[in-house]
Amino acid sequence: MASYGMWFSGGRDRNQGANPIGLLLTFILAPIAATVIQMGISRTREFAADAGAAKLTGNPRALARALQRLESGAREMPIEANPAFEPLLIINPFSGESIFQLFSTHPSTEARIQALLKLEQQMSGSRY
Repeated sequence: MASYGMWFSGGRDRNQGANPIGLLLTFILAPIAATVIQMGISRTREFAADAGAAKLTGNPRALARALQRLESGAREMPIEANPAFEPLLIINPFSGESIFQLFSTHPSTEARIQALLKLEQQMSGSRY
């Protein structure tokens, strides 16, 4: 954090100290940026897990169908889950298309299915 103070310092005179507005913005924005990055990594890992499972089973379409079934089951029988449990759930009941998707630990089921179908095309193209 000390290096951030150097960026936002008040001028060439080091005796003036750091710019308090710059420091305040840094202390507010840095944790938000870190959270967005952490959630992005979590979503990337989930895509990687799907790809690994598809390669292991050799059938990405079956995994895509399983995700569709889980999603439809979650819609038919909605649960009242605490958002704190979101990382533990296979299907995210809190999903929605909004800016808050940046803070989601899970990619949308549709995005996961599309990635699996794309992987299926790549796998079938590389077999021949």
